[in-house]
Amino acid sequence: MPFQRLCLIVESGTDVRLVDGLCERFELSIIARRIEGGVEINHQPSQPVHTLVGPSSRLRFGFFVWKHLRKHREQTEQVVVQGYGLAALAANFAGLIFRRKTTMLVCSPAEAYYRCRKDHAEEGKPYRRRELLLIRLVARLNASIGQRYIVLSHHLAQVVRSYGRKVSVAVIPVYGVDTNLFQPPRESKSAIRERLGLPTTGRLIFFSSRIAPEKDSETLLSAVALLRSTGKDIWLLHRSGGYRAFIKDAERFGIADRIIASDAVHPHRSLPQEYQACDLCVQASREEGLGFSPLEALACGVPVVAAAVGGLKETIIDGQTGWTYAPGDSAELAACIKAALDDPEEAARRSTAGRELVSAEYDRQHVFAMLERAMIASDNDIATSAFVTVNGLQDGALLPSAREGVNR
Repeated sequence: MPFQRLCLIVESGTDVRLVDGLCERFELSIIARRIEGGVEINHQPSQPVHTLVGPSSRLRFGFFVWKHLRKHREQTEQVVVQGYGLAALAANFAGLIFRRKTTMLVCSPAEAYYRCRKDHAEEGKPYRRRELLLIRLVARLNASIGQRYIVLSHHLAQVVRSYGRKVSVAVIPVYGVDTNLFQPPRESKSAIRERLGLPTTGRLIFFSSRIAPEKDSETLLSAVALLRSTGKDIWLLHRSGGYRAFIKDAERFGIADRIIASDAVHPHRSLPQEYQACDLCVQASREEGLGFSPLEALACGVPVVAAAVGGLKETIIDGQTGWTYAPGDSAELAACIKAALDDPEEAARRSTAGRELVSAEYDRQHVFAMLERAMIASDNDIATSAFVTVNGLQDGALLPSAREGVNR
């Protein structure tokens, strides 16, 4: 059976792991908004993908998407658009007019992320109430004309449901975790660190989030400074965008000499061994759609401390798969880090349960198979097992099979 032709529309950059997974299952083309000073796909895909880069202006890109889908409507069988912004509005309108399956792939809560700017704005990205109102308006318009959503977590399902019209929502955590690559190490951490040129003394904490208001790196830096003041021999390893700003912030806390940082490494060729070298992974967030870094860490047998917020509450369960703290509370975060580092037996128990969860519910092959079934399903099949209607799911709830794995 020939692959279906799928057009992926990317408004704010995308991950190569999503692109590679789609290429394995569809005849893929990409329309991407130009990212000034950045890249449209974070790394080079493993195989060539026809990619059309449009204007950097979100409004102009929306018109660009509309014109392209109108012109090539006969060559496109399905459209997946990331997010629920202006590009999604153009794609949903085209899908309505030209009768093409159009799916919004929601990886993050745009409105909640934007609200984080109010008290923690980045340089050059101020908080403006009118922009927040525009995000909310466009989200509601997309909900009113859109056909369906695919979201990474139950938290995000509740977010998109809040915008109105009851359309189908599939909870599919693409791109998942490749548990064949992300696995516990077969050699000592000291040997891995020596090979990678990392410190061979002290405890190494991994933090991979980009520097943005919603990621709350300041709370992590404050917590590490607290621990350093008590004599803890710890290092922070940071591999993500904005690392120079991260180092600059660390100087304010007096711990810049304890930061090892660079741009993001390749997610498959280099990232697994970076996790394996670490004693702990911290996901500091003020808001989160799902959070893949904790899942990758757990797959590598690395314990996790995470903020009890958003989609993180579905995977990092305090006392079961990790430690959690109240967002923004640096003292509580410091206490969690100390507890995890000081009790290796307990850390191993929780990380083992976490790996079971990742293998059961977030394995790459499993989630892409779910995605493929959802994408090729007819409209009459939308109520099948891949698609779920979320009504008031409690915070912290796991999928049934995941909960069983954690409690074994």
